[in-house]
Amino acid sequence: MNAGQMCWAGSRLIVHEDVHDELVEAIVAEISKWPVGPGMEEGVRMGSMVHTSHRDDVLDMLSKGLEQGGEIACGGNALDRDGAFMEATVVTGVSSDNLLFQEELFGPVLSVTKFSEDSEALALANDTPFGLLNGIWTNDLSRAHKFARDVESGMVSINEYPITFPQTAFTGWKHSGIGIEQSKDALNFYTKVKNVNVKL
Repeated sequence: MNAGQMCWAGSRLIVHEDVHDELVEAIVAEISKWPVGPGMEEGVRMGSMVHTSHRDDVLDMLSKGLEQGGEIACGGNALDRDGAFMEATVVTGVSSDNLLFQEELFGPVLSVTKFSEDSEALALANDTPFGLLNGIWTNDLSRAHKFARDVESGMVSINEYPITFPQTAFTGWKHSGIGIEQSKDALNFYTKVKNVNVKL
């Protein structure tokens, strides 16, 4: 969506080791089918980045992240055509101290990190200065609610991503967001309360 240039882009995938290879293979197979180009072209699935200088920044951060570990499963290149186009990119084997895990690239780059235990997954999810939106996929609803409670994020989506509604708060924790947008709670955020007492 928007070539990854959005505040709630799903740029980190923390996946259980038992399904890691199968899931990465499915993701690569899907995005490899996506035509990249101008949005008005027939069949295009992913458009341009906002500017070639931004694309160059994303490619530079990708290169630095790869120096810290990780392996490209697909993509990773600029496209040789007019515009600021880049291939959808998946990087596996990304550790939590890697730039690709810690920074928001704002580009079409997905970093993939394995976990084995739920406690490890939660620690990884919270090991970032950002906390806008997290997605949780599981068939166990109790497990999902436990993660939703403990993840340090202003918004959580369970078994879908990304999702928000006008009647629900759009808000982030840590260094994410600017307060509360959407929902009736936004009225409080954009309003100052004043108490005036008068003795007559």
